[in-house]
Amino acid sequence: MHTMIFHTFSRVIAGLLILPIRFYQRFVSPLTPPSCRFTPTCSQYAVEALRKHGPFKGMYLAVRRILRCHPWGGHGYDPVP
Repeated sequence: MHTMIFHTFSRVIAGLLILPIRFYQRFVSPLTPPSCRFTPTCSQYAVEALRKHGPFKGMYLAVRRILRCHPWGGHGYDPVP
């Protein structure tokens, strides 16, 4: 019972965290030139990480990826683990 409640709560929180990312993808990103060094883009990576790993590990992975996205960081294909 507790596991089911926690799983449902995690999915709801992950869904709420995805909303501002989708807003960014839909309304902000088209106004700026492409600059992400990775595939998938950092915002798509964040959505995939949240869906696959839930809000806690998903946010950790997304923040870690965003911190690597700079001129001296990595580049190329970097899927969600």
